[in-house]
Amino acid sequence: QVQLVESGGGLVQAGGSLRLSCAASGRTFTNYILGWFRQAPGKEREFVAASSWSAGRTYYANFVKGRFTISRDNAKNTVSLQMNSLKPEDTAVYYCAVPPSPYSGVPGVPSTYRFWGQGTQVTVSS
Repeated sequence: QVQLVESGGGLVQAGGSLRLSCAASGRTFTNYILGWFRQAPGKEREFVAASSWSAGRTYYANFVKGRFTISRDNAKNTVSLQMNSLKPEDTAVYYCAVPPSPYSGVPGVPSTYRFWGQGTQVTVSS
């Protein structure tokens, strides 16, 4: 059974940093896209970043480019999101997600992901 557990959220002032981590279990995710999404109150879930199975290939939403960095450790089945220069508009629940099978999914499309974590709250104060 696939399980995704996020950690690392919290309260930070604008301009600060947080590092989110997601521990995946139940499969070996070497050949999976690993993605991060977020959802703010009253808004739809939106894509943040993703790491492809192709070594080093990453994808970012325009609003986080240059501020966030996604990384993965296939040996540990983890994916992390380093968030710098945080803004109040980054406040949201952040989720990690994986598609249903290897070599599947579209990085920025939530409907192509099957498994989701419970989310971790990130709050950025102004």
